[in-house]
Amino acid sequence: MNSRFVCQNCGASAPKWLGRCPACEEYNTMVEEVIERKGGQASRKSEVVKPLPLSEIPYSKEARTGLGIGELDRVLGGGFVKGSLVLLGGDPGIGKSTLMLQISGMMSRTGKKILYVNGEESAYQVRMRAERLGVDVQGISVLTATQLDSIIESARAYEPDLMVIDSIQTIYTSRLSSAPGSVAQVRECGGELMRFTKERAVTTVLIGHVTKYGAIAGPKTLEHMVDAVLYFEGESNQQYRIIRAIKNRFGSTNEIGIFEMTASGIKEVINPSHLFMSDAIYSGSVTVAVIEGSRPLLVEVQALTSPTFYNFPQRVATGIDYKRLSMLLAVLERRAGIGVYGFDCFVNAVGGIKVLETSNDLGIVLAIASSVRDMVIERETVVIGEVGLGGEVRSVYGMLPRLKEAEKMGFKRAIVPVRNSHQNSVKMKIVGVADVKEAVRLVLKK
Repeated sequence: MNSRFVCQNCGASAPKWLGRCPACEEYNTMVEEVIERKGGQASRKSEVVKPLPLSEIPYSKEARTGLGIGELDRVLGGGFVKGSLVLLGGDPGIGKSTLMLQISGMMSRTGKKILYVNGEESAYQVRMRAERLGVDVQGISVLTATQLDSIIESARAYEPDLMVIDSIQTIYTSRLSSAPGSVAQVRECGGELMRFTKERAVTTVLIGHVTKYGAIAGPKTLEHMVDAVLYFEGESNQQYRIIRAIKNRFGSTNEIGIFEMTASGIKEVINPSHLFMSDAIYSGSVTVAVIEGSRPLLVEVQALTSPTFYNFPQRVATGIDYKRLSMLLAVLERRAGIGVYGFDCFVNAVGGIKVLETSNDLGIVLAIASSVRDMVIERETVVIGEVGLGGEVRSVYGMLPRLKEAEKMGFKRAIVPVRNSHQNSVKMKIVGVADVKEAVRLVLKK
């Protein structure tokens, strides 16, 4: 028997214990990992595997199972793929277990066999939650266990269509002496569950804890093993949640699903543009149209400026990139002649969504200009465009679906780049602008 020391933060290994990890330079993160060997060497049985031509491997579109939740099906690319391993992470109390229990109930109604492995609660507690959520419990079997070998043996005997592990950080294997949730245990248990999933063609969902920095707890290897990594985002004290695909071997990673947490469980939001807009009219507010994956969304961007009392003015960004905000403030002052150096500037994307694409640049610039001049932008105006360092307004992709979404929401006018202004498929008034100065003069004219 031999051992090594592995960093719980980054997965780096060392032959002896170190107070500080040489890779990530974090203190007290090295834990011992015991390696069992037979005869001085790890025993491995070699076998000859014949390669198969890709054209001879059977393929069927029916291998994907829709969940009946449109928002989640969109994120996954159409539903769960048979034999796939999915990792779902999120903050404590965000609703991971609630969502998976609801999905289990929906799939059980279609005749699927569900095995819900719970390492954090008793079977009675799971039943209590199912009754509160109104979940159909027929076809769902609960296994309260944390030992990996017993879980896999039970799954082999039960032969489920969907297996939920809640959570991977509570599962351990007796082959390792380290504690559950350690780097070694998470990596070994994840690898064994992956092999079982692929061999038996069982769809498996691993619920994962996250660190204080928001990343999945455990080694990065776990995210490389699985077929899809989903993050459940949002504040636990707020009602709206967002599911975002960070990795997806069977679909796009640009899609998001928007949900609402209610007393009866998690429900999908059919028209999310209503969430990110308000009816109030005030200076510093503008509506932008962004695209998340294949979905256009209308988001209200708010800006507030006030004279600073510090040597260096404050710059606070919520939901948008801080460095992008600094660049846009420089462009606004230099190219449009609106002084912002003496003002604290606060910019917020409403609803807790993160708007990271550059098509909202022009909207941010006009919101800041509106706040500085204390002039209201017309409520029925939507703003779309990327801003360059020269102050020019650059074209963006997907202009037509953005405009159609705005038209559906009742907007009458759109401020867009000149090169995107030739749109005949919508009844809105399309106004093209060439640079920031022209846009400010047009929107904030008295």
